[in-house]
Amino acid sequence: MAVNVQSEMTGLVWRIEVTHGQKVTKNQELIIIESMKMEIPIVSPEDGVVKEILVKEEDFVSEGDVLIVLE
Repeated sequence: MAVNVQSEMTGLVWRIEVTHGQKVTKNQELIIIESMKMEIPIVSPEDGVVKEILVKEEDFVSEGDVLIVLE
């Protein structure tokens, strides 16, 4: 079953910490968002495999945007 990992805030994708096909564990950092000069990690809600990365570094994202799909 696919899990959508969403942005918790509006900001810029500063760094992507994972690659397509990579196994991840619950609470592992997936993406770092920069917002108001703060770096906010987006973490995996559960164990899984990165199926899709829907953003690239320096993309602007809004709260609720899907960033990564896990399976």
